[in-house]
Amino acid sequence: MHGPAVSCWLLVALCGAIGAYCLLRMRGCSGQARAAAGGEALMGFGMAAMALPATVLVLPEWGWLVYAAIFGGAALRAVWPARHGVRRLHAHHLVGSLSMVHMAIAMTYGGDGGGGGAGHGTGHAEQSAAGVELLTGVLLAYYAGYVLRSGVRLIPAASPVGGAAAATDAWDARPELARACGLAMGLAMLAMLLIL
Repeated sequence: MHGPAVSCWLLVALCGAIGAYCLLRMRGCSGQARAAAGGEALMGFGMAAMALPATVLVLPEWGWLVYAAIFGGAALRAVWPARHGVRRLHAHHLVGSLSMVHMAIAMTYGGDGGGGGAGHGTGHAEQSAAGVELLTGVLLAYYAGYVLRSGVRLIPAASPVGGAAAATDAWDARPELARACGLAMGLAMLAMLLIL
């Protein structure tokens, strides 16, 4: 990823930690919750790998295409359960996977999100750049809304009068941690799209 090295390394650490937490969370759940945690782990580790500074790792053009294919497969995996009825969780995983495909393709053709390689004419490069910028803008708006919504959902509700909220000792079964990871991943995606 092109951008300040400190920002890239912070994204690598944040996304790697989120991916590791989501892997651990998979142990304590089953069914769709387990599949969702696995998808979030893949997204976290994928974002960590993509955020590596360009001075550390420069992938060849085909490497970014492989990356796009992996997240294209993840997008198909997110669509598959949604065929019985669109649910927010699967729709969000679909948008996240397609965002990763978008960034990988943008890195393939120019590395700076400009969309134009050296062999393209000026008119084609300008049209491609406009399309990439428009799609990036739409994704930025989506993730800004997602982050705001996730932040509001983290505000604790008042506990019932006369009773305390049920506490759990299992750190991997706490829904607020999963929401906080979603918020952090949304913020990381915003940062990566801005750097793109």
